[in-house]
Amino acid sequence: MAPARLGAHGLTAVRCPYCGHLDLKVVDSRDSDTGESIRRRRECLECAKRFTTYERIETVPLYVIKKDGRREDFDRQKLFGGLMKATAKREISPSVVERIVDEIESELRTRGKTEIPSREVGELVMDKLRGLDEVAYIRFASVYRSFMDLQEVKQEIDQLLSKDKKS
Repeated sequence: MAPARLGAHGLTAVRCPYCGHLDLKVVDSRDSDTGESIRRRRECLECAKRFTTYERIETVPLYVIKKDGRREDFDRQKLFGGLMKATAKREISPSVVERIVDEIESELRTRGKTEIPSREVGELVMDKLRGLDEVAYIRFASVYRSFMDLQEVKQEIDQLLSKDKKS
């Protein structure tokens, strides 16, 4: 395959994932719900197949500080996967989960810090799930808070129910 060539703005050109051709046209462009990225439908002028690309502004990397002090790159896919597990078999679409991930990442970036304790990420997720789906919230909380027995699960459910009654 030929080396990537630079586009008009000095950026590496996008290749067709099917045939590797560089001549593409943009068929449709849309902003994401949060405005954090642009979704583009492209068509290869060689093989005529279509595919989707996403453009994001390159940002300062975020690091998550784990409970044991380890530092990891913030991983959208890991967060998305955890949310998908918590919302499995619930009536919550992957696009809603993607929106939550976007909102959490946006909120973390607006804090202006490059290192975020995992506890803060977990609390943001729990806040989002609490208002979305109580079962998904309890599922996530059981892993995040490492419940040791049913009594701890019951206490969390009781707290959730008492907040619902106050609302």
